[in-house]
Amino acid sequence: MNVSVMRENTRSRVVTTAEIQRAAEAMLRTLKLPKAELSVVLCDDATIHALNRDYRKKNKPTDVLAFALREGEGGHLAGDMLGDVIISLDTATRQARERGIVTRDEVRMLLAHGLLHLLGWDHRDDAEDARMRAETDRLLAALARSEARAKAAVAKSHTKPAPKKKPAAKKARAKRATA
Repeated sequence: MNVSVMRENTRSRVVTTAEIQRAAEAMLRTLKLPKAELSVVLCDDATIHALNRDYRKKNKPTDVLAFALREGEGGHLAGDMLGDVIISLDTATRQARERGIVTRDEVRMLLAHGLLHLLGWDHRDDAEDARMRAETDRLLAALARSEARAKAAVAKSHTKPAPKKKPAAKKARAKRATA
């Protein structure tokens, strides 16, 4: 899989591009899309405001935008290229504060939400919204499990094996031999 993460007009360091790349890759593995290509842009409110105004005719910033390559005329030509997810770190920070969570978790939720939009998911009514929220939660849970496994592997690689103890009989022989 090929995931590209970049920053556009933001100095916010609430998440690193590397952590967003790892999160996106874990979500794509969960979705069984090993050949997928995805672009993620982390930006400020002014950047996402302009995109929201120009492409959705909504003259305000938003938290996440998804531009799917598989939709519309020529969408069948996209192949494994999914499209772009654009996340405003300014809006994500405000929303995280309002929800009482860390910004990193809000950004990851927005990544999952945007990724699902690229795959055709939507939330036009309550039933669609409930299904999309459940799938978002599934992706975030899979991400948490993936990170826990990676953390355990790192911890295991940093532990030193216990020194081998000589069996009691060998110790006794060694003691008698030196006496």
